[in-house]
Amino acid sequence: MNGYLLAIDQGTTSSRAILFTHQGKPAFVSQQEFPQHFPSDGWVEHNPYDLWNTTEHVCRDVLKQAGIQARDITAIGITNQRETTIVWDKVTGEPIYNAIVWQDRRTAEYCQELRDQGLADKVRDKTGLLIDPYFSGTKIRWILNQVEGARARAENGELLFGTVDTYLMWKMTGGKTHATDATNASRTMLYNIKTQQWDEELLKLLDIPACMLPKVLNCADDYGRTEEHFIGGQVPISGVAGDQQAALFGQACFEPGMCKSTYGTGCFMIMNTGDKPLTSDNQLLTTIGYCLDGKITYAIEGSIFMAGATVQWLRDGIKLITNAGDSLQHALKAGADQSVYLVPAFTGLGAPHWDPKARGAIVGLTRDTGIEQIVTAGLQSVCYQTRDLLEAMKADGVKELAALRVDGGMVVNDWVMQFLADILQVQVDRPLVTETTALGAAMLAALHQGIYSSLEELQSYWQCERSFKQKMDDATVSRLYKGWQKALEGVKHISAE
Repeated sequence: MNGYLLAIDQGTTSSRAILFTHQGKPAFVSQQEFPQHFPSDGWVEHNPYDLWNTTEHVCRDVLKQAGIQARDITAIGITNQRETTIVWDKVTGEPIYNAIVWQDRRTAEYCQELRDQGLADKVRDKTGLLIDPYFSGTKIRWILNQVEGARARAENGELLFGTVDTYLMWKMTGGKTHATDATNASRTMLYNIKTQQWDEELLKLLDIPACMLPKVLNCADDYGRTEEHFIGGQVPISGVAGDQQAALFGQACFEPGMCKSTYGTGCFMIMNTGDKPLTSDNQLLTTIGYCLDGKITYAIEGSIFMAGATVQWLRDGIKLITNAGDSLQHALKAGADQSVYLVPAFTGLGAPHWDPKARGAIVGLTRDTGIEQIVTAGLQSVCYQTRDLLEAMKADGVKELAALRVDGGMVVNDWVMQFLADILQVQVDRPLVTETTALGAAMLAALHQGIYSSLEELQSYWQCERSFKQKMDDATVSRLYKGWQKALEGVKHISAE
């Protein structure tokens, strides 16, 4: 078949559109950044219009680059920043509040109240998740409680909730589609991953009207067609998955025990655990990896809030670098064996620590410390945090990794990938196509359209571009990681709240 697959990758700092061939090769890309809003300590918001306008722009732009029209698009796949919460008017489509971003910690106190009530085990048993501000449920409750008149409007059926995928599809289809997929639903703290339904008990607990919630479909499914105003034609939307699950799919991790780690704004490590949910004893999350034809494939996940966002902070926050690429030269000068640690707990710590009151720090400064060491410490922090996740997975009894498949913007940096292989003491495989998040969405869309016949066929398209193997000696690895662990302990529970 001729034509392209259009993948929409709506992320935390930018929106992207990528045209893939039916063989899974990226052909054209368009990307546009948008502002982040930080109205209070630990609060992170997006303007929903920014999410929509940038998505619309990059989709039109990528078609213009390719010199094609909507009729040349076979299908659209959508992948998105997960947990980010939007509530909008059912008729006008106008958001009643900014999107509350997954990184946002404003509901930390309420989450602690729920834990104090002894509800952690119940929530975990139903959703696979910890009670944490990270997830959508407490964000929805906050909006309904804080925006004047919102709760009454919601109970009257006037308001809709959606994660970003749902909001975009609602806009793309002119309000005809109010749906999400099982992976995004599984990150709301409202969805029972065993019964595959919105959980009435959890909705009652958080006081959220069920009429607000989208319909939950398979990752490869019929999500309706775009209206003419979007890209000039009616194109089927047939693949949807949250960004990390889309990357798991794009990395062809179809067998239990296969694992990928994505380095975007945050870092997310997911392992396929097959058709049974694995409960972690080390504060990792049980989640839905993907859902095809009503059959769930489960996964275990560790989430780190700051990866690429740390480099962005070094660039925009304290202006130590002009662009992300400058970090490589600083790392080459400083070297990997250095004793400065940057702990990027700017919005608390994610897995396996789950400490919303932790705050960032730079540890180990001396008179000799310069820009090179601090920037290098920022890069290394991503690798150390990945090691934290791997140690938690090992403690949960998962088998030793044969290799870790990596993707995302940071993996083009060979220095970071080598240090990752060293500190993990595991082979790191970088695929030929590193845009695996978008690729996963495109694959799901193509699967529903019958372009691919099976997961085995999809597996055959995955190719390794380069493998990184441990070069650093074990003693140095141990010393560096112990230094990280000490630095980490120093930042916990230090918020001024």
